Amino acid sequence: MTISLDSPTASNRRERLAGLRRTSGRVGHFLLRMARNPLTAIGGGIVLLLMIVALFAPWIAPFHPLVQDLNNALTPPNAVHWFGTDEFGRDIFSRLVYGARITLYIVLLVSVTVGPLGLLLGVTAGYFGGKVDMLLMRITDIFISFPSLVLALAFVAALGPGLEHVVIAITLTAWPPIARLARAETLSLRQADFISAVRLQGASPLRVLWRHIVPLCMPSVIIRITMNMAGIILTAAGLGFLGLGAQPPDPEWGAMISSGRTYMMECWWVVTIPGLAILINSLAFNFLGDGLRDILDPRSE
Repeated sequence: MTISLDSPTASNRRERLAGLRRTSGRVGHFLLRMARNPLTAIGGGIVLLLMIVALFAPWIAPFHPLVQDLNNALTPPNAVHWFGTDEFGRDIFSRLVYGARITLYIVLLVSVTVGPLGLLLGVTAGYFGGKVDMLLMRITDIFISFPSLVLALAFVAALGPGLEHVVIAITLTAWPPIARLARAETLSLRQADFISAVRLQGASPLRVLWRHIVPLCMPSVIIRITMNMAGIILTAAGLGFLGLGAQPPDPEWGAMISSGRTYMMECWWVVTIPGLAILINSLAFNFLGDGLRDILDPRSE
């Protein structure tokens, strides 16, 4: 009797190692292509820095973001308070660091919610067509016809101020462009030869959508979501500025600008520094989205 020297466990281990090598190779190639574009590298670096700052905020911030020190109110930037203090003597740098957590919370939660929602509605409308397409697209047109900030204001006014309500409001206003993009991609794929071959083999519509249409739409949707993150930051900051987002004393960047606008002529740092944080991170997400489009979209090559 012949005994194989390769046990199933050893064979599985080799397959896993080979899979890890292939994955690491793809990731390395992806990062190398991103690094070749200076703006993409800058945007990715700033986004990575934002994540690190949000994750390690308690160790990075030199002061507690909510503790008031009225004796040091409106202190200009110095060696102790790098970005100065606000009207209550709170360290602006520490509040910016903790505010990164709120910003990332809104961006990530909206992105993971709006992506599947827009993708599901878009591929459904594009694949089935007819009355389903007409109904879903007319609903989409209604949402697109209003400016996103105005529509978000209406939803927050109905739901009430609060961070969770801001996430819901932005999600309800951010899905229509993604749905339209997924629909357009699906319409171009629906009559493809390989989709027809899959149908002839007896695949159900759900299987065709899940196994073939959705994976091909994913790169475009990811690119769109990444580029939408800048708009999410600006909308969240706008709602915070109007007092409808994170409530005081939470260190949300838009709310920081709102509370400091009274002193902006004499104490420029109270408004300028949170505004620069919003600007820089919005640009970073735009740069990153442009780079992902160049890498993931084969039509850009």
